[in-house]
Amino acid sequence: MFRRLYSTAAHPARFQLPQTIRQLLSSNGQENTTASVTGWIKSIRKQKNITFAVVSDGTTAEGLQAVVLKKQGTSPELLKRLTNGAAVRLTGNLIKSPGSGQDWELVIQEGDTNAIEVLGDCDVDTYPIQKKTLSTEYLRDNAYLRARTGQIAAMLRLRDHIFHNLSRSFESQGFTYTHTPIITGNDCEGAGEAFRIAPLQPNADANPNTTPLEFFSRPAYLTVSHQLHLESLTTALSRVYTLSPCFRAERSMTGRHLAEFWMLEAEWNLATRFDSIEEICVFVEGVIRRSIDPNSDDIIKLWEEKDGGKGLESEDYKTFRAAFDSEKPWKRMTYTEAIELLHAEYAQGHKFEFKPVWGESLSSEHERWLAEVHVGGPVFVTNYPIGLKPFYMRVNEDGKTVACFDLLVPRAGELVGGSVREERWDVLTTRMREFALLPSSEGAEQQSEGAVEGERSTSGSTYQWYADLRRYGGAPHGGFGLGFERLVSWVGGIDNVRECIGMPRWTGRMIM
Repeated sequence: MFRRLYSTAAHPARFQLPQTIRQLLSSNGQENTTASVTGWIKSIRKQKNITFAVVSDGTTAEGLQAVVLKKQGTSPELLKRLTNGAAVRLTGNLIKSPGSGQDWELVIQEGDTNAIEVLGDCDVDTYPIQKKTLSTEYLRDNAYLRARTGQIAAMLRLRDHIFHNLSRSFESQGFTYTHTPIITGNDCEGAGEAFRIAPLQPNADANPNTTPLEFFSRPAYLTVSHQLHLESLTTALSRVYTLSPCFRAERSMTGRHLAEFWMLEAEWNLATRFDSIEEICVFVEGVIRRSIDPNSDDIIKLWEEKDGGKGLESEDYKTFRAAFDSEKPWKRMTYTEAIELLHAEYAQGHKFEFKPVWGESLSSEHERWLAEVHVGGPVFVTNYPIGLKPFYMRVNEDGKTVACFDLLVPRAGELVGGSVREERWDVLTTRMREFALLPSSEGAEQQSEGAVEGERSTSGSTYQWYADLRRYGGAPHGGFGLGFERLVSWVGGIDNVRECIGMPRWTGRMIM
């Protein structure tokens, strides 16, 4: 071990890749130093004795301008291969740019040895990513190349930036990152929108009389949420989180839904009151605020190119900035207060498609009106009716509502959902039996009476383990789930979550 540490310290360059364009431009190097960059030509303009090319490796929004000076007597063949989309390695002098629009440029003498290396030619006549306006649908059809566009590349860098900031935020508060299973036997939300999985074909050597039809001897699904498994881990590690893919087989075609998406989910033992939804709301707001830099280059670029280049002047952008520039806490209101506001608006003639009624879900139009019109920013809606929410949320003293919240934001709608989890074994098991997740109360009582030291709880229910967490030292706890693509959509001014992930999947569509 000491030999390995010494080797790393004594010979750090041995373990380093060459600098990216971003690293090169941010290293504050001296002028006229020799530098090499590898990337793809985004644009090129050829003149008689000089060629200007913008080279990008995806690490910066703008790339680096290369200036190729032609020498007398050199072959024009190499220069012909420099086309839009070609992969190149260029070596030259990094100098302060005399022109506007960039601080540095790379000056290359065409005839110098290894100054220009074409690593991959590109047929410019058939290359799908031409330097012109490309429609969203066209880029979806060419998803394998769309990351080469400025906006998709900026979105991917934004995802990376937010991910690292989220990780630092959780680490600073004592959370442990955990890996939870994607294959599960539980439907956390109970909405019946899970993808069921099975082998492509039966094993040819399997005996149908002895081999179970199910690979895992029971039905298995792609997870719709990691919450239940995180709750198991929080009984040992106190504070846990994950950022993992989730899957929902819903056929919605709106701009807020994907079949495969990423969820940030966290669970922790509550530090204040055992029924404090406010602790969770404060934590969620803090995590989001600390993880978003509204002045980042990629956020500015995404908004700047929105609405024909007028995105930074839009009311949507001003509303987004106000949510982070203001130190005032984000608005809170109960579900009942939200319904009263919506009902009053409806009575005054607002033509909601769905009439707001207490006890029914808030529709997308209701959520948008609350966040965009009434509040003009993020708003936590708390304490929904018990009949609208899953079995695991803590029942309030009124017996009619549960200690939960949805965070609604302009344009994206519901961004985060969370709750205090029901820690009372008797209340939880009653709720689970109402959802048919546990056997009848008579069977549960017989099991409870038969539970002795060394005896395993077996009721035949795939959810029995979840109830048993409360019997074996379960502490009051809470948590939330945040839709990662919706967060990127909100802060980046992106209208559809299909443009908030590298390779989107939705009903009827999977290009790659």
